[in-house]
Amino acid sequence: MINRRTFSKAVSLGTGAAAVALTGLQSQASATTAARQPRGGTAPTVPTIAPGTHTAFPALKHVKAGVLDVGYAELGPRHGPVVICLHGWPYDIHSYVDVAPLLADLGYRVIVPYLRGHGTTRFLSSRTPRTAEQSAIALDIIALMDALKIHKAVLAGFDWGSRTGDIIAALWPDRVKALVSTSGYLITDRRAQLEPAAPAVEHNWWYQWYFATERGKKAMEDPDERLALCRYVWTLVSPNWNFDDATYQRTAQAFLNPDYAAIVLFNYRWRIGLIDGEPRYDRYEQHLAAQPSIGVPTITLDPALDPFTPPGDGSAYRSHFTGPYQHRTVADIGHNLPQEAPTVFAQAVVDADHL
Repeated sequence: MINRRTFSKAVSLGTGAAAVALTGLQSQASATTAARQPRGGTAPTVPTIAPGTHTAFPALKHVKAGVLDVGYAELGPRHGPVVICLHGWPYDIHSYVDVAPLLADLGYRVIVPYLRGHGTTRFLSSRTPRTAEQSAIALDIIALMDALKIHKAVLAGFDWGSRTGDIIAALWPDRVKALVSTSGYLITDRRAQLEPAAPAVEHNWWYQWYFATERGKKAMEDPDERLALCRYVWTLVSPNWNFDDATYQRTAQAFLNPDYAAIVLFNYRWRIGLIDGEPRYDRYEQHLAAQPSIGVPTITLDPALDPFTPPGDGSAYRSHFTGPYQHRTVADIGHNLPQEAPTVFAQAVVDADHL
């Protein structure tokens, strides 16, 4: 999940995409005020629906993109403005099972991909290291956009998805029309992660320390233990979400991906400095270590019951966002905001697109 807020060559992306350069670095959009007139006129109002109105996506699609064969859901008109919805851990594309139809009905082309190691997404080669640096996941989405011939999209996410959207908006702002980032600015500062946090913060991160042990590794590598652990995390981070067994089981199928344990363990161990990433990503991680600002139009969302969100109504990360910006606190909602409050999340996407 999210970080603690104490906050050479281009990577070869393989079949279906060219190597990614750091175009856009050092040339982000200049700061503007929230009083700027909307780019697209008045934003439409998203219809209110109850969470759980939808339970499934249409048949999933696949595309070779970079080092992956990406499984993804797609809804909406083929030539509509694109929104890419990015899930987190321990979740999958079903976090957007209600959000996607809401946006599609408003004319958006909605893409919801499984991240590496999740669901139907697979590595193209058995020789590709199963790593999960933050920049690697971001580059997966750039490769997906290239493979689908999408130059620019609204990026919307939570947890790993927020971090991924933040990174793309910071390093490749020309690919991002607008951003919705749940829990704010989540680009990981690995140096800050080496320092102790307040005891209550460390307590929230119990699973991160668990994954650092051989015992935690064994739990993640055992499918039954893994599914029980992930379900328990859901109950802790979304205390008001009364999900049923069928809802969890739909998502839990994504955790049976053969690379799931390796990807999750790598990501959390890498974040706290226990392992090194692949040299091919060092160039990007050096830029991210500087905590680059984000200049694209952005709405940040604060789910009030999320134990990882810092107090202060977004003030802890406000300085990172230099373009048109809004912050919204969502009462009575936990970590999995798009699935717990789909109308609120979808409205944020529409409004960000009109900032």
